[in-house]
Amino acid sequence: MTVRETDVVVIGAGPVGENVADRVVRGGLEAVLVESELVGGECSYWACMPSKALLRTGAALRAARAAGVEGGALDPAAVLRRRDGFTSGWDDSGQVRWVEGAGIGLVRGHGRLAGERRIVVSGADGDTTLIARRAVVVATGSAALLPDIAGLADARPWTSREATSLQEVPGRVAIIGGGVVAAEAATFLSDLGARVTLLARSGLLSAFEPVAGERVAQALRDRGVEVRLGAHPSRVDREGGAVRIELAGGEAVEVDEVVVATGRVPRTADLGLDTVGLEPGSWLAVDDTLRVAGTDWLYATGDVNHRALLTHQGKYQARAAGDVIVARARGEEVSDRPWQAHAATADHAAVPQVVFTDPEVASVGLTAAQAEDQGIPIRVVDYDLGSVAGASLTADGYAGAARAVVDEERGVLVGVTFVGPGVAELLHAATVAVVGEVPLERLWHAVPSYPTMSEVWLRLLEAYGL
Repeated sequence: MTVRETDVVVIGAGPVGENVADRVVRGGLEAVLVESELVGGECSYWACMPSKALLRTGAALRAARAAGVEGGALDPAAVLRRRDGFTSGWDDSGQVRWVEGAGIGLVRGHGRLAGERRIVVSGADGDTTLIARRAVVVATGSAALLPDIAGLADARPWTSREATSLQEVPGRVAIIGGGVVAAEAATFLSDLGARVTLLARSGLLSAFEPVAGERVAQALRDRGVEVRLGAHPSRVDREGGAVRIELAGGEAVEVDEVVVATGRVPRTADLGLDTVGLEPGSWLAVDDTLRVAGTDWLYATGDVNHRALLTHQGKYQARAAGDVIVARARGEEVSDRPWQAHAATADHAAVPQVVFTDPEVASVGLTAAQAEDQGIPIRVVDYDLGSVAGASLTADGYAGAARAVVDEERGVLVGVTFVGPGVAELLHAATVAVVGEVPLERLWHAVPSYPTMSEVWLRLLEAYGL
């Protein structure tokens, strides 16, 4: 067995783990990444990048038609080829070159904790023991949750991985779930020509403002997707080439493939957590410096800590964790008060997210319901996004919505939601306003250019009464 010492070991070489290692090395320490699959992780090969590549063509085609362009058709084979370009054909050699160029070590294989600061990596060439002088960072992410539905596991269901890496478009697809992955998969699979049935136990996109799920559900229906809310699958069977889904109440749906999109579980079941007194298979609770509770050497960044299961938020955590590991190693001051360099404060109430359906959903901060649950005295301001000049220029018959959630006591925004084609690019201004706690009286002086969709900011403030 090879034994190797380094300052920091990062288990998981996705974008979060890469960012931790990069910050550590930039700070003058040594770092080694451990990866059992592809360097670049879930986001690069099975999530963010391929899913958005699959979604983009259909959205662009609809946008062109809404701006008066006639003709044109989506070519599924071309869409899949374009997707393959973004995944590099599931070849991580480019990512490996980046790791090497950044001065970061890489050990391929499955890493398990074997006590404090010790990791055993089982690889194709045997085992390697890594000893971390300073810290170990878990950045193993999450995997799709397989719900407890009779027969489902034996029916060879797709998860988001199979859906985003598909090579042939099935004729009929059922999607079990009503969250972001389900809504996006319903969008791109229907764009590619599949007949899609979406089975959601409750509302669609229920974690967002109600208008989001309502508008997306209607748009999917308008494009031929069968959206069935309140549907409860009770049994799934694959018989030959078909999948039969029985619903509570006796109805059944027959399709060629079934996609499961009902949530995520942490990838910690086979991580050796028991060797350091932690529960295998559990989410890892951390403080705002991303250090695991009860330790002074173990950190967890990204999905695995269950704070905000989004790549950009995980990379934000990675920057804080990498920098604080360096500061603690050097005996420097730790800036861990809210909104300082070593604290991932935004995780709590300022998380931005875009759902790349058509219409898009872009939100940051708290929904009205979440703010009320926290006892914040709020006022909700709604505005028809389609009525601003920039929206009408963007698309004929543009339909959209904007909602601002105002903390009346402090006079600042605590949440903003946009729904409509192309609203993703409006979101960062909202994020700056929420994170910066910009007083509405000052925000009034941030004059939006005309004629752009950003004019909605002026209209929201006018509707508020400024």
